Amino acid sequence: MTVSALLNAQFLAAIVMTGIIWFVQIVHYPLLATIGPGEFCDYTRRHQILITWIVGPPMLVEVASAGALLIIAPLLLLSPAYTAALGLLFVIWISTAVLQVPPHGKLCQARDEHNIRRLVLTNWIRTIAWTARAVLLGLVGTTPDVLA
Repeated sequence: MTVSALLNAQFLAAIVMTGIIWFVQIVHYPLLATIGPGEFCDYTRRHQILITWIVGPPMLVEVASAGALLIIAPLLLLSPAYTAALGLLFVIWISTAVLQVPPHGKLCQARDEHNIRRLVLTNWIRTIAWTARAVLLGLVGTTPDVLA
C-alpha cells in the first residue's frame, strides 16, 4: 500500500469513528440511564457484543494503518499534525482500556448510576480526541509536502 492510501484509510476510519463516538456520546450512553433494572444487564451485555462489530473494524484500520505508516513513512513524524493525530490515537486506546471498558464490565453485572455517569463524562475524552484526530488527519492529507 502507498503512503497516500494508508493515510486515506486512516482518515476514513477516523471520520467513521468520529461519527460513531458522537452518536454514543449524545444518544447512546445517556439513554443507558433510562433502561430499567430488569433489562439492564442483558442490554449492556448485548451492547458490548454488537458494538464491537461496529467499532472494531475502523479502530483496527486506524491502528494498522498508523503502524504501517510508522514503518514505511517515518518522516510523517516530522509533521506536527500527523504526530498529534498519532498521539490522539494513543489517548483514545488508553481511554478506552482504562476509562470505558471497566465501567462497562461493572454495568454488565448491575445497573449503577455512578458508572453510567462515569461513562458519559469520561467518553468526552474519546469524543474530543477522535474529532481532533479526524481534523488533523484531514490536514495531513491536504499537505502535499508531507507525502513527499
